[in-house]
Amino acid sequence: MTSSDMKPASGMRRRVLQTAALSSVLALPGRTAWAHGGGRAARVIGPWELSSIDPLRNGYLFSRMEVTETLVNYDQRGRPCPGLAASWRLSPDRLSWQFTLAANAQFHDGTPVRPAAVVAALERSRHAAGVLSQAPIAEIMPDGYDVRIRLSRPFSPLLALLSHSTTQVLAPSSFGADGGVRAVVGSGPYRVVELEPPQRFAVETFPHWRGKRPAVGRASYLSVGRAEMRALMAEGAQADLAYGLDPGSIARLARKPGIGLLSVTIPRTTSLKVNAAHPYLADAGTRRALSLAIDRRGIAAAILRDPQLAAGQLFPPTLEGWHDDSLPPLRYDPVQARKLLADAGWRASDDGILRRGNERFALTLRTFPDRPELPVIATAIQEQLRLVGIQIRVSIGNSSDIPFGHRDGSLEMALIARNYGVVPDAFGTIAQDFMGEGGDWGAMGWSSPGVTRALAALPLAGDPQQATPLQREVAGILHHALPLIPVLWYRQTLAANPQLDHVSIDPYERTYRLSQMEWKS
Repeated sequence: MTSSDMKPASGMRRRVLQTAALSSVLALPGRTAWAHGGGRAARVIGPWELSSIDPLRNGYLFSRMEVTETLVNYDQRGRPCPGLAASWRLSPDRLSWQFTLAANAQFHDGTPVRPAAVVAALERSRHAAGVLSQAPIAEIMPDGYDVRIRLSRPFSPLLALLSHSTTQVLAPSSFGADGGVRAVVGSGPYRVVELEPPQRFAVETFPHWRGKRPAVGRASYLSVGRAEMRALMAEGAQADLAYGLDPGSIARLARKPGIGLLSVTIPRTTSLKVNAAHPYLADAGTRRALSLAIDRRGIAAAILRDPQLAAGQLFPPTLEGWHDDSLPPLRYDPVQARKLLADAGWRASDDGILRRGNERFALTLRTFPDRPELPVIATAIQEQLRLVGIQIRVSIGNSSDIPFGHRDGSLEMALIARNYGVVPDAFGTIAQDFMGEGGDWGAMGWSSPGVTRALAALPLAGDPQQATPLQREVAGILHHALPLIPVLWYRQTLAANPQLDHVSIDPYERTYRLSQMEWKS
């Protein structure tokens, strides 16, 4: 990607791109038939491709479009509420959970949702790729019209894990003879009527949905790679809900009277993931120097147009328990950064880049454009680190490059955006990232016995009074050791057609809430 890709579009260029966007949408297979299928369709666009229909790999878009369900949902305030399970209860010894399925629940193939099918789906989701693998499950079994999950030890985050997209319950007819997912047959208010991976799929209301019939009868999702194109499609009335907007486009759309903008702070943090096994980054003092060299407030003001989004610590204030107001906020101090680098043996060379013996402090920073602000932030960090003598090459590729680089050890640094609320109580994501040797989107070449011990103890905590000290212990260790260097917190912004009523944003990004919307008359 060149710098020209990041420049705002001129009026002429915007008109050309709008025409191109419309042409590309109309060229999609099935588009004409869909447009004449009757009823007004809500058109959702975002940066995320449908690279797989398997919930364990990439099927979260189906839960967002309310095609599939999980046993448990979470409300706006992060409280568990009914999903495919109408209710649940926990035994006094905290080792057995009983889930009563919603009455009259049907899969989209017309078969009733039976406990055996739910058990099969949950057993499949215990694969290492799913968050349910973190739970100490001894057995999952049908029990009349209930599903019972027996644990080997108490595990308080179970409800949160059961709301994750990898635990979507698919009908038995979704699977082929080899056990692979061949179709998406869910039980939600919408069913799939067109499937064109990796770019597009369309849904319509399921006539036998057990709840209130959604007012929006049809909808489609389209993956649009460029943030500028998404904004232009919203501006040109070619999309009704546009996610993943860049800050410049948000500022421009805010001046357009025919577009509604909604935003909500979500528990996502943009951070520098560093390879702490790399000889340049193994020293905690050097990682602190990198942190001190970053002007978070300046980046937040210039790029996100909101200086309050500068990250003072890894976990944002929306993560109750994990965010610790007593921690000293991460600050900008390039003078102290240079001192710490000098203490580590680095000396400035004639070209201003630091050297230590024969070593030159030059690293590659990988990032990806799925979150449109990431390449721009990476460029700003590149310049700020240059000012303290560190040469950074920014490499913009695919988001999959980060986990691949983590696994093969080639990753040096990466700018990532991590949603710690993808499992609402954050435990699942944090354990995945920092327990033991860390994870694809968490620590690399770094581990802490204190973090591992606290995370192992957290599921046994029966109430917040027991959990909070353990959460704060984890937050404190991460704050001082900096296996990830926090840069910015995040606000999700959505461009919406003002003709759609009751539009809202799920702060946990589990659903687009299509079934709650309706067209204005």
